[in-house]
Amino acid sequence: MTKQNYTDEINRIKKEKEVTIVAHFYQKDEVFELADFSGDSLQLAKMAMEDKNSNLVFCGVGFMGESVKILSPQKRVFMPKLACCAMARMIDGEHYDTSVALLEKQGIKKDDIMPITYINSSAAVKARVGKMGGMVCTSSNAKKIIEKALKSGKKILFVPDKQLGQNIARINSLSSCVIGDGKDPKDADIICYNGFCSVHQLFTPDDVEFFRNKYPGIKIVSHPECRVDVCELSDFVGSTSQIIKYIQDLDVNQKVAVGTEYNLVNRLREKNTYVLSSTKPECPTMNETTLEDLYKTLKSIEDGKPLNEVFLDEDTTKWAKIALERMFEI
Repeated sequence: MTKQNYTDEINRIKKEKEVTIVAHFYQKDEVFELADFSGDSLQLAKMAMEDKNSNLVFCGVGFMGESVKILSPQKRVFMPKLACCAMARMIDGEHYDTSVALLEKQGIKKDDIMPITYINSSAAVKARVGKMGGMVCTSSNAKKIIEKALKSGKKILFVPDKQLGQNIARINSLSSCVIGDGKDPKDADIICYNGFCSVHQLFTPDDVEFFRNKYPGIKIVSHPECRVDVCELSDFVGSTSQIIKYIQDLDVNQKVAVGTEYNLVNRLREKNTYVLSSTKPECPTMNETTLEDLYKTLKSIEDGKPLNEVFLDEDTTKWAKIALERMFEI
């Protein structure tokens, strides 16, 4: 089938079967263009909650589809590709439990730990965090969530992204450590799990230096999943939605180099926008979803044999939702 044929069929089935398609900013153009809603992970979960259709096809990675199911358990959620965020895969329930046990061995009582999980984590991890009295955060609200959590007087256990945790610590003049880095966690305000984003790790201080030398006056923008030394050298650090707004507000003649995923950067502006890297920083799992995958998923719904539906058990849904709702309250 041609691209146009796929597009026509997707639009037909979507209308006849009352299906809503949502796509994360990092998706390929061919998929992104067919979405009814687009945004970052939290924006999409909120949009899905408010959407009238009972069937939702989520073009993204696994934890995002799970987040929609947690917040809207009455909806049927399908994913064209069961792709899993590399960062989210770095921690599961067992790794989380092992981390807590390790901190207990190092003299920190479980009751003295306030866990916070980045939304880029599985429902199982969110549920464990919820059971321990903790909450979820996003890159846009992590600072506010951590500031609130610190008022508990407990040690913050931040999972899974060490870069986001350390960047928030730096902004707030707090001490931090990474589990296993040799530092005593009792001396840290924020204890980070040793996870990271494989894409945002690509950007380096050398990249910043290259662009500043080549284009004097250029603005450097980075995502807080980037390395701490890159964020320190940036003119602006923000979440996906914050980056979009920042760049939209710039003068069109202002050059800017952006340290985040390629597909997003490529859509920001027609000129004077560069990827802060000598290589193409594409998220491999986000780019797994193709137009054909999207078509096959909708066709399976039409045929009554749906593919890749997201299911969660009741206990996981309950506690993961509690962790998410604590974030919404703040």
